[in-house]
Amino acid sequence: MAENKRNVCAFCGRKREDVRILIEGLYGMICDECAKQASLIAEESLATISPVPNVPNYKSVPKPQEIKAFLDQYVIGQDDAKKCLSVAVYNHYKRLGQKLDDDSVEIEKSNIIMVGATGTGKTLLARTIAKMLQVPFTIVDATVFTEAGYVGEDVESILSRLLQVADYNVEQAQRGIVFIDEIDKIARKQDNPSITKDVGAEGVQQSLLKLLEGSIVNVPPKGGRKHPDQSYVQVDTRQILFICGGAFDGIERTIAQRLNTHVIGFDSVRNRHRVDQNNLMRYIQPQDLKSYGLIPEMIGRLPVLCALDPLDKEALQKILFEPKNSIVRQYEKLLEMDGIKLSFDKKALDFIVDKALEYKLGARGLRSIVESIMTEAMFTLPSSTKRSFVVTEKYAKEHLKSTLLQ
Repeated sequence: MAENKRNVCAFCGRKREDVRILIEGLYGMICDECAKQASLIAEESLATISPVPNVPNYKSVPKPQEIKAFLDQYVIGQDDAKKCLSVAVYNHYKRLGQKLDDDSVEIEKSNIIMVGATGTGKTLLARTIAKMLQVPFTIVDATVFTEAGYVGEDVESILSRLLQVADYNVEQAQRGIVFIDEIDKIARKQDNPSITKDVGAEGVQQSLLKLLEGSIVNVPPKGGRKHPDQSYVQVDTRQILFICGGAFDGIERTIAQRLNTHVIGFDSVRNRHRVDQNNLMRYIQPQDLKSYGLIPEMIGRLPVLCALDPLDKEALQKILFEPKNSIVRQYEKLLEMDGIKLSFDKKALDFIVDKALEYKLGARGLRSIVESIMTEAMFTLPSSTKRSFVVTEKYAKEHLKSTLLQ
């Protein structure tokens, strides 16, 4: 009897001579055709089962100081912003790992809004911190959103992108982090003489309220606009951390007016000298955002206000060559791939920094200037026999004059 079991497939009953292979198991044999069919059935069944969500253990998550140390490798300066982000991300992990009991304290999320001039590193901070996260992370642009029913994208498409990053695992997406860039572009236009509806500003802010606060939202899985015949995915945003960033161009005037009106009497002159006129952004308050055009309900849902410092000459010099992916290192790597060693003279670097300060474009201005100076060299050097090239101050001045920047 035992001998018969070894010569017959336990699934289909075919004999050894009728199949190509018989695989022996603990309780019988299985032929190659039945094994292949069993593998297909298992794959189809597993595809319909959502994987167990990976809830991070906050004890294994880097501490805030370790997160800041990682950011220091890529972003120059902005210590206050780094601390703010590091604490927020660490607390986000702790909130995800919290076990809720009947008597336990429920930790609420603290969404963040970062304010700083263009080129100070808001988006870079977000992209850098995404490299070390164990939760889904996505960056979206607020300028593409309009109020529901108008041409443009609905705010729910933010969650569509988070779902895509999480490979459409809803449980994972509900523990993610979203960075909304250019949040100042949806400010309410107070001085707009038009009588038409401002569908790209205040309406979008009101649509964002339920996402920031935390609610169950119907999300079109493939993004785009909603329509009645579409199937939706329900996403709970209560555990999603939102980080907003914006330049808020011109808000310094509002801050300056507020600082002047708050000092009255004999102390006014003395207090005025204490104010750093070159960095008014550090004194920003929620009421300044309200004066700029953000509605109070939205400001209340972004309780952590973080200001980025403007980049001075020393910071711009460090940005050129200190970070792991600095501008100078990128060009050195590009020419190194052609077997050419590139170097920059110190006076040339000082000239580039001075021009960036003159154009007031921040770190992005550095990239534009270096690109303009290096275009001719990047065009001719790969075809030449030179194995080294030094960018001098004279070379930088000559090639910058021939560009539109000058």
